[in-house]
Amino acid sequence: MPMEPIDINHYTYSLPSERIALFPLENRDQSKLLVYQQGKVEHRQFQSLPDLLPSNTLLFFNDTKVIPARLHFTKETGAVIEVFLLSPIAPSTLLAEAMVAHRVSRWKCTIGNLKRWTEGKRIEKKIGDTSVQATLLDEREGVVEFHWESDQSFAELIRLSGETPLPPYIKRKAEGSDRERYQTVYAHYEGAVAAPTAGLHFTPGILETLQHKGITSDYVTLHVSAGTFQPVKVQNAAEHIMHNEQVVISRKNLENLMDESRFIVAVGTTSLRTLESSYWFGANLLQDPTKEFAITQHDPYQQRSSLPSKKGAISAVLRYLESNHQSAITGRTSLYIMPGYTFRICRGLVTNFHQPGSTLILLVAAFVGNDWKKIYSEAMANDYRFLSYGDSSLLLP
Repeated sequence: MPMEPIDINHYTYSLPSERIALFPLENRDQSKLLVYQQGKVEHRQFQSLPDLLPSNTLLFFNDTKVIPARLHFTKETGAVIEVFLLSPIAPSTLLAEAMVAHRVSRWKCTIGNLKRWTEGKRIEKKIGDTSVQATLLDEREGVVEFHWESDQSFAELIRLSGETPLPPYIKRKAEGSDRERYQTVYAHYEGAVAAPTAGLHFTPGILETLQHKGITSDYVTLHVSAGTFQPVKVQNAAEHIMHNEQVVISRKNLENLMDESRFIVAVGTTSLRTLESSYWFGANLLQDPTKEFAITQHDPYQQRSSLPSKKGAISAVLRYLESNHQSAITGRTSLYIMPGYTFRICRGLVTNFHQPGSTLILLVAAFVGNDWKKIYSEAMANDYRFLSYGDSSLLLP
C-alpha cells in the first residue's frame, strides 16, 4: 500500500440530506453535467455530453444488470425475514451461470430479522404457481439455499418476487418505477445488486448521437456488489479492506484498448476499475503466466522492478485468451484506487457525485487531484443533486 497514510478526514465534506436525490428526474438526460477540464469548471446539461468529448473518444460502459435482490419471506408466526442476495455459491460462483440455475441455488446473503430464523430451518414463499423454500445453512456467513420444483430459472423467480435494491441512503421503499429507472438502458448481464449509476443518464437518443459523431462505444461487465456502499471506517484509508467484485473482459475490449489513438473515457467508476484491472492482470501475467484473474487491492502498490506499458500489459492478456481458446475472461477485482495511484488506461471519467469519506471519493481525488474539493464545492453551490439518482460530471484532467 502507499507508504504515506491517507487521512480519510481530508476526503469528506458536508452533504445535507436534502441534497441526496431520492427520485430520478422524469427524463434521464435532463440532469445537470459539471464539466471539469484542465482545472476549469463549467456547468452544462447531460444531453450536451456528445459535444464535449474529443472526436477520438472510446467510451466504455458497464453493461451489468441490477437484479431484484431483496426477497421477503413471511413465517407462520407472521415474522418477516428479508433475504438480500449478495453473491452465488452453488451451483456456480459465476453470476451468469447462477442466474440460469434450476431447482436449487445457494447464495451468500445478508438477512434482516435474523434472530427469528434458526439455522437449518426452512421458510417458504409462493411465487406465482411455484413454492420456493429457503433454508438457512450458515447463520454466521449468511448462506441460504433455495429450492423450487418448477422449470423456471432462478432469475425468472426473483424477477417475479424480488424488490429493487435501492441504496441505503435513499430513505424510501422501492417503487415499481425503480425497476426501470434504477437500471441503465443498455443493461444486459444480470448480477449487480447496485446500479452503475453514471450510466443512468444515457438515453437511446444520446447513444445514437454519440454513434453519429463517430464516438466509439464498448461494453465491459462489473457486477456491482453491496460493498460499493461500504464506508471507510478507519482513519488511515490505506488500511480499509476493499470489497471484491466479479468482472468480465472480452477479446474485443482488449483489442480496442490496443488502439493507441483512442482517448479512453470510462462511464462510471465501475467501468474505470474494470479497465484498470485489465492492465494489472496483464502486468501480473508478465511476472507469472500462471496467475489467475484476481486483482487484489495491493497489486498497484507493490514494489516491482518495472511495470509494462499499457500495450505490453494488454498484449499479455490477449495472449492468455488465445492460448486458452477464450473470447472473454471472467475474474474478480478488489482494485483500490486512491490518491497516489497512477492511471494506466483511462483519461476521462463520467461519474455522479459520491458519498463523503467513501472509496469513490478517493478514486475521484486520485483522478483529478485536490481539485475534487473545487468540483464538489461548485456542485454544492449550483444546486446539483447528489448520489445514485443525482446529477453527473465529466472529468477530463
